[in-house]
Amino acid sequence: MKAGWSLTAGACLIALTLVGAAHGQAVGDPVLGETVFKKCAACHAVGEGARNRVGPVLNGVVGRQAGTYERFKYSKAMIDAGTGGLVWSPETLGGYLANPGNTVKGTKMAFPGLQDEADRINVIAYLLSFSPDFVPAP
Repeated sequence: MKAGWSLTAGACLIALTLVGAAHGQAVGDPVLGETVFKKCAACHAVGEGARNRVGPVLNGVVGRQAGTYERFKYSKAMIDAGTGGLVWSPETLGGYLANPGNTVKGTKMAFPGLQDEADRINVIAYLLSFSPDFVPAP
């Protein structure tokens, strides 16, 4: 990136949308995802001033190694998953949001999952808008 250039979260999201569409991946709607995220908000926070709750803050979650957000006490299962290489990408989040216990055996997240694929895709698009450092694999 040239000196003086910076990408906003919105620009990153547009770039990710174009990359996803070019690779035949489903592209979500972050506005619809914000509505779906209300199901997550009882335990998670995102955005400016977000604090850990029952679950960790989800700012920057896309691209982050599982079990590594500062000042959050993760289950051993989640720490082990991250140490074992689990990084939250749109794909891994999709699987986790569909069925958390299948993706990370022993997770303390009691949420049963989002059964509707469109809901998962949209909430991931919403989380991407808070993950400006995420760069998709080519």
